[in-house]
Amino acid sequence: MGRNPDHEKKDVMTNQEKAKLIAPWVNPAERITVDFKDVTGLNAEVFGCTENVVYLLFQEAFPHMKEQITIPLRAVQVGEDHGHYTRDPDAPPQWRLRLRVNQNRPEGL
Repeated sequence: MGRNPDHEKKDVMTNQEKAKLIAPWVNPAERITVDFKDVTGLNAEVFGCTENVVYLLFQEAFPHMKEQITIPLRAVQVGEDHGHYTRDPDAPPQWRLRLRVNQNRPEGL
């Protein structure tokens, strides 16, 4: 059995498709899970998204300190975190968003 190149193309999301899935998570009350190549399971807040980049806030070790990171969507895979639900008790439960970043965690994070 050989690989089907058409099937592989369907599995690859465009930046527009990624942005459409990320946009509903631009909510200060919600968190997403972010996995980098060298560290996984980080909690982040999405504070913006365009068709090219996603803007994330990561909680620092000190209270009220947050690290802002901009990640190009071309380096991101979008999925679900089946270990966490959304936080909003008034909304129906759904799996949390998971971003897999195809690069190492930025310095200082």
